Amino acid sequence: MMLFKAPARTFGAALTLSVALFLASCNGNGSKATSPDADNDTPTSGTIKVSIDNTFEPILKSHIDTFQKLYQYAHVQAAYKPEREAMRDLLDDKVRAIIVARGLKPDEQAVFDRQTIVPRVTHVATDGVAIILHPSNPDSLLTLAQLKAIFTGQVAEWKKVSGKASNLGKINPVFDQNNSSTTRYVQDSVTRGAALAKEVFASESNPKLIDYVATHPNAIGVIGVNWISDQDDAQVQSFLRKIQVAAIGKRKVAAPSKPDDYVKPYQAYLATQEYPLQRKLYVISREARTGLGTGFASFVAGNQGQLIFLKSGLMPAVGQVRLVQANKE
Repeated sequence: MMLFKAPARTFGAALTLSVALFLASCNGNGSKATSPDADNDTPTSGTIKVSIDNTFEPILKSHIDTFQKLYQYAHVQAAYKPEREAMRDLLDDKVRAIIVARGLKPDEQAVFDRQTIVPRVTHVATDGVAIILHPSNPDSLLTLAQLKAIFTGQVAEWKKVSGKASNLGKINPVFDQNNSSTTRYVQDSVTRGAALAKEVFASESNPKLIDYVATHPNAIGVIGVNWISDQDDAQVQSFLRKIQVAAIGKRKVAAPSKPDDYVKPYQAYLATQEYPLQRKLYVISREARTGLGTGFASFVAGNQGQLIFLKSGLMPAVGQVRLVQANKE
């Protein structure tokens, strides 16, 4: 039994997350194949290209490294790119598998239907989208309504958010890249289809996004949680020293009014679905046989892959959750 406790910096009661994972893992030492031939691969040997949403680069690098250590004849060549480009690679048969933060749209499914291909779509984890701010910004508690107003440009100055940040001037919204999954998520789930403000711009990468927010007090950034969730990672620790993570009004609270009504994207709140900015992570494969694409997807969805998600601070797709409230002394 593994116990995970959510940090208690922004709320009175700490939550302890207990996760028992039931998926079967791909264990073993790998195939004895003599050559990693891409046309003759097996679930544990050969070479495969996969395209991965670059907002999940840190966590999927861990999966690939572990998979290749377990199976010495397996070679996963990952390309980290914006979500739209990753999906296009799959549709154009440039890769046999992708890892993205959404399922297939009807028009994308129609492409496979015309080719008489049945794609496998596997939910492997629940991720969050984090709102990051400069450490000096006092507006660290934000509602979904405020976020919508900020990202659509209805509220363009920090003094109009809560009145606390009257000295910060104009709001400077920034995303990681054009066509990224975080940009699409904000438009789908925060602005609800409304156009983003003309002031919004892309910083080219997630590390550059963090650096930009860290050096611009009026900035507000949007980033995948896995870039800042594994607090045992030295790079994550470095990132968190530069910025602060905003707490967002709980999903089930209509009008947040006190600090306990706001939560950060901690694992416990992904599990209870109280953190409102969360999304599911999928492996989508077009592989028609049991090859290396199937083997890698099974690993990510299996016990060992799920434990990597758990350790990173994301919520594994399959597990039993037990929440225990611990009273503060």
